[in-house]
Amino acid sequence: MDWTYELACTGTANGARDVETWLDAATQAWRDLPGLAALDLYHPIADGAHDPFNNDGPGPVFIAMLAFPLRTALAQAIASAEFALSLGGRPSGRSYTGSSFERRFYPVGGETEPAPLTAPFSYVVRYYRPAEDEAGFIRNYVDTHPPTLGKLPGIRSVMCYFPQAITASGVLPADTMIGNEVAFDDVAAFNAAMQSEVRQELRQHFRVFPPFTGRNTHFPMKRTRLFGGGVRLKAVRQHGSKIKACCPRGAVARHLG
Repeated sequence: MDWTYELACTGTANGARDVETWLDAATQAWRDLPGLAALDLYHPIADGAHDPFNNDGPGPVFIAMLAFPLRTALAQAIASAEFALSLGGRPSGRSYTGSSFERRFYPVGGETEPAPLTAPFSYVVRYYRPAEDEAGFIRNYVDTHPPTLGKLPGIRSVMCYFPQAITASGVLPADTMIGNEVAFDDVAAFNAAMQSEVRQELRQHFRVFPPFTGRNTHFPMKRTRLFGGGVRLKAVRQHGSKIKACCPRGAVARHLG
């Protein structure tokens, strides 16, 4: 488990050089944030990846994922003057969201402990509000999806993202209900997994999710680690007290209340 701040930039990829110039300067500043454990950049993979059930078009221009070992470290870092300064001068003509999450890692391939996040291909999935019963939706998702995702052939990592009420000045969060990410060695490994029986099983889960009317997005992306290393994290329990193991502290009462 760790705590992440996700800065996502969406819009046309045309003329993205101004975005990359700004991003180069920003990532240099982020490396110096106290408590930062890892910094990853995600860019869309335009061609080659194929999910038989989803094609949501071009992904975000970029996603920057700043990871911290403690919730307090995340909150302090993004509330700092240095972080606010780093967010200044963002190129116009695009949209930006800044969202904080508790990120949980799950075992894959029959292991009992989750592996470090090292594979460079990520399938980034987000479910957005509203749902008829948000707590029920999250509980159903956590109970069914991570353990099944862990059986996909060739999978290297499974993660879920649980929103936190921690925001940075001047950047609104996305209205995410729950996020998911799976990692593979490359596009070919992902495509092979998408043709498996496990992928069909996951689709069956989707068909019986509790009712929700928010959108959901699925984007193949290339992840690059700019700072930090892989950390082997404690496994999330798959049996008993699942909502407690997989939701942020305090989220059980919030979702069930």
